[in-house]
Amino acid sequence: MKKYKNFETNAVRIQTERSGHREHTAPIYATSSFVFEDAEQARAMFADEISGNIYTRFSNPNNDEFIEKLCALEGTEDGMAMASGMAAMFISMAAFVKSGDHIVASRSLFGSTHQVLTQILPRWGVSHTYVDIHDLEGFEKAIQPNTKMLFVETPSNPGIDLIDIEYLAKLANAHDLILNVDNCFATPYLQNPAELGAHLVTHSATKYIDGQGRTIAGAVLGTKELIKEVRFLARHTGPALSPFNGWILSKSLETLPVRMEKHSENALKLAEWLETQADVLQVKYPFLKSHPQYELAKKQMRLGGGIITFEIKGGIERGRKFLDALEMLSFTANLGDTRSIATHPASTTHSKLAEEERQAVGITPGLVRISTGLEHIDDIIADIEQAIAQSKN
Repeated sequence: MKKYKNFETNAVRIQTERSGHREHTAPIYATSSFVFEDAEQARAMFADEISGNIYTRFSNPNNDEFIEKLCALEGTEDGMAMASGMAAMFISMAAFVKSGDHIVASRSLFGSTHQVLTQILPRWGVSHTYVDIHDLEGFEKAIQPNTKMLFVETPSNPGIDLIDIEYLAKLANAHDLILNVDNCFATPYLQNPAELGAHLVTHSATKYIDGQGRTIAGAVLGTKELIKEVRFLARHTGPALSPFNGWILSKSLETLPVRMEKHSENALKLAEWLETQADVLQVKYPFLKSHPQYELAKKQMRLGGGIITFEIKGGIERGRKFLDALEMLSFTANLGDTRSIATHPASTTHSKLAEEERQAVGITPGLVRISTGLEHIDDIIADIEQAIAQSKN
C-alpha cells in the first residue's frame, strides 16, 4: 500500500488491495479461513516463507488494513490487532518475559494493567517494581539485572500525569530494555512515542481510535523484530480481532485527526472554565498552564487531548451528588466517545486498587474524570454547571 506524506491522507487513503468487484471501500472479509492455490503455497505460508492469509485468528485483510494504517500514523514498522485493549497490554508484556524476569513500570496505570502486573504475571514468576511517574531518576534506580521492560502510560489514566518518553528511551537503550508506552489517551495524532524512541506502542483502540463507543479492540505496534514475538504469542493464544471490528476501526481512523482536534479544543475550554469555579479543586489537563508538566506536554504532544480530571469541594458525598445530577453527560466507565462522559475512578475503573494505592497516584475519593466529547462546548459546560449547583443541596 502506498504511503503519503501527511497524517490525514494516510488515515484516509491507506486501503487493502481492491478486488475485481472495484469497491471504493474495503469489504468486510467475514471468513474464518482462506483458500490456498496449491499444496506448495500452503506449505510455504505455514513455513513463513511467503506472506498471506491462512486463518483469521492469524490475520485477515480488514485487520491488516487497520494495522497498516495505524503503523503509518504511529511511525512503526509492524503491528498486530487484538480483541481488546487489555489483550494488547498483556501480550505486549507477556511476549517478552519469562519466569524470573522483572518489569519496571510507572505507578500511574489503568486499573486492569495494575492487576496484570500485581496479580497475573506474578503467577508465572514475573516481578515488577513501581516508580512514581514524576521520579525520573527512580526508573534507573529500579532497574535490576533481570529487568526486561519499562512500561508507562503518558498521559496516565486517570491522573493525567506525563513522563518524558525521550528520557526513558535513552535509559532503556542504555540498559538493553524494551520501552513500552501506552498511547491510548493521546492517540498517534497527538503523540508519537516511537518517534521519541519507544520500542513498543500499545493502544486500547476501544477509546479514541474507534471514537464512537462501538467496538472493543487493541493494538501492539513496534519494530518487525519485536512484533514477530507478539505475533507468535497472539497466534497461538488467540486474542484475535474480528474482521467486522477491524473494518470499523480502519474507517474510524479516517476521522481521527478532525475528532482529536475537536476533543482537544472542547477539553481545553472546559478545563479553563473549571479553573474559574469556586467549588472546583485541582483541575488537571496537559495544556493548562497550571499543569505541573505543561512544558513537557507542549514538547511531546501536539494538543492536550480530551481527558480532564477535577475534584469538587465536599469530598466523595458531594462528588456522588454531582454525578447523579448530570443530565446530558453519560455516566459510564468508557472514554474517547463522541459523547461527553463522566466517571468516578475510585468506585469504577480503579476500584480494585487499595486505598493507599489510589492515593499514591492521585485518585482521591472525590476525583471526577471527564472525557470531553464532540457536543457544543456551551452545552457541556451548562450541564456541568447545573450539576455543580445541584450538588450543593
